[in-house]
Amino acid sequence: MLMGWDFDTRIAMYDLDEDAQGPLELGAFIDWLLKRKPDLHIFMLRWDTGAIKSYFRHKMLRQLVKWHFHPRITLALDGHHPVGAAQHQKIVTIDNDVAFCGGIDITENRWDTRDHAPHQPKRKQPTDTDAGPWHDLAMIMQGDVASALGDFAEHRWKLATGKTLPAVQAAHSCWPHALDSQFNNIDIAIARTEPAMDDQEECREIEQLYLSLIAAARQTLYCESQYFASRTMAKALAQRLAEADGPEIVMINPVSSEGWLEPLVMDSSRAGLVTFLQENDPHDRFRLYHVHDRDGGDIYIHAKIMIVDDQEMRIGSSNFNNRSMGFDTECDVAIEAQNSSATCSKITAIRDDLLAEHLGIAPAVLTKAISAKGSLIAAIESQSNFGTKMRAYATPDISAAEQWLADHNILDPDGTDNNFAPLSR
Repeated sequence: MLMGWDFDTRIAMYDLDEDAQGPLELGAFIDWLLKRKPDLHIFMLRWDTGAIKSYFRHKMLRQLVKWHFHPRITLALDGHHPVGAAQHQKIVTIDNDVAFCGGIDITENRWDTRDHAPHQPKRKQPTDTDAGPWHDLAMIMQGDVASALGDFAEHRWKLATGKTLPAVQAAHSCWPHALDSQFNNIDIAIARTEPAMDDQEECREIEQLYLSLIAAARQTLYCESQYFASRTMAKALAQRLAEADGPEIVMINPVSSEGWLEPLVMDSSRAGLVTFLQENDPHDRFRLYHVHDRDGGDIYIHAKIMIVDDQEMRIGSSNFNNRSMGFDTECDVAIEAQNSSATCSKITAIRDDLLAEHLGIAPAVLTKAISAKGSLIAAIESQSNFGTKMRAYATPDISAAEQWLADHNILDPDGTDNNFAPLSR
């Protein structure tokens, strides 16, 4: 079962760690799987509005037409959302035994390595172009949480299609044999955003999770997000910055949003919110950074992660914007250390590993710098690569039109009651 904002059957799924079995191209790989596994059924649920792209991907369109007549693959469009909203969850469930949940879509412009090399031949897209470095994250899980995400996916399928999926039970472990788990025997929370509809109550679990995590931070709050446009989040962060003994807040964003309208709206909102936080940061504990490759090119940050001290970590599809809190459909997963020193160490190691990747240094170097400086921000800014790999955000000049778009939440409503009201005004 695959649920997503977008799918592209033309993409090549390179594996640099081991020899891949079957074709690299997603569409051909699924055909190969179906031939090898006569009991396999594949269900793909895709955001209906985003599916318009398929009409301009001619090879993919032919593939989808062929799949439409295949007895063991079922395609469906998810239109169970308000006008203008998106099915933004990114979930894959396998026999209700293993599940993926995170920020990455199975589509073009996503494949990359953690090196984020300026020139990566395997990053070439079906259009024969290199979209550039891309940074993303997902969590893979096994056990009860995978079963719960499978149930959630089946629930979403029924909302979108009106049909019930057949029951499934794993005959064996589906965990990838070459992948070592980082956490074992740990509780995992699932948080959702589901907008209010005639047949559906509003669910704002993700917003509540964000606010709870921000309130819980004692020393450090580390975030990566595609956007920073939520006033609710900004106010919560400002309250913590005002405290004499509040946490340091480090946020990683792309230089600019993708698209033609998103930069006008999201980047303008970000400029206002960053200015607001800087004006309400009396103890100088807030930083927003961008990340660049070795040649100084932008690395697009699409990951959605928050790590609080050494205690909590959440990964999912939701961004720091209004849509993710109450308008689009989203799904995040989160863990907490629960007084386990081993879990605390692993959460800290993941944070340091991500920051070291962005800085272009070894994780141990950063960990040593944090210990020596007693400050996450001071450690980041003490590294010799600072200024080339990570750069501090600089507030751009915002035009009156851009400011109006940002102030009126165009493209970024926080619920179904005000989604297109700004346009009428």
